Amino acid sequence: MKKYNWGMVGTGWIAHEMADALNAVNGEIYAVADVKEEMLKKFATEKKISKTYSDPDRLVEDPNVDVIYIATPHTYHYEYIKKALNAGKNVFCEKAITVNSKQFDEVQKLAKEKNLILTEGFTLYHMPIYNKIKKIVDDGALGDIKLVQVNFGSLKDYDPKNRFFNKDLAGGALLDIGGYATAFARTFLAEQPNVTLTTVKYFETGVDEQSGIILKNSKEQLAVMALSMRAKQPKRGVISGTKGYIEVNNYPRATKASITYTEDSHTQVEKEITAGDAKEALHYEVEDMQRYIEQGHDDGQLSISHDVSHILSNVRNAWGMKYPFD
Repeated sequence: MKKYNWGMVGTGWIAHEMADALNAVNGEIYAVADVKEEMLKKFATEKKISKTYSDPDRLVEDPNVDVIYIATPHTYHYEYIKKALNAGKNVFCEKAITVNSKQFDEVQKLAKEKNLILTEGFTLYHMPIYNKIKKIVDDGALGDIKLVQVNFGSLKDYDPKNRFFNKDLAGGALLDIGGYATAFARTFLAEQPNVTLTTVKYFETGVDEQSGIILKNSKEQLAVMALSMRAKQPKRGVISGTKGYIEVNNYPRATKASITYTEDSHTQVEKEITAGDAKEALHYEVEDMQRYIEQGHDDGQLSISHDVSHILSNVRNAWGMKYPFD
């Protein structure tokens, strides 16, 4: 596979993981940018990146950059995605790719017009186990899919000043962890939901601390989600049909799934499937992104991100919660 010149914007904790994956898969990282020069220099030295920019716009304008990876806070994603696409760069952006569906629709349209790849950094899109799970579902082994249940509970330290709780930085559980749950649900629903029922508990800063969400589509399939930033939950997803169910633990970076076939109300047959390595999760992201560029399409991943973005916006609209920049 061709070696690409990746440029990184942002040097936070997830950027450290991605830099390791890029060095392992691609061999090197071409350049990195961050407005905080001390962090930039330390990051570049640690990850063996020779080219640095204290102004991210200059990295975007660098004609040698093939792909831009964006790992800034949510509020800057839209701005840098647009700049990168307009500069002719393919873009891999961390979740949430944009803070609302209006922004998403704009960058999706721009990527299509520019004939460039735009991908969102959800690990579950790329873990090999999901190819096996999708085949089981698509082959009808579970019968008609009726219900998807999915949880994500993260216990963030109590700190109203942290970005996770900062409304100006698009904080809250929905955009931080809810995207994973929603992406899992949407992946296994036959079509986009058209009904949203939800309730929310707010943190003192005005962002969503925890919520319950029920989605339904025209095929009467349901998705039930529970999210929290102040109570740990197992990252557990269940896909249930008329002939059985699949249980996926640690679903963002899953490597195994348990299948229970329910031939009738009394008889159950259990089976386990495995694939992939959780430690390689970001390697799979890099490999897929580079494959998308080579083949000229993204295997439909951006269309799932489109639906997820619209679901998240619908949920927030139902709450009446707006960010200052909405």
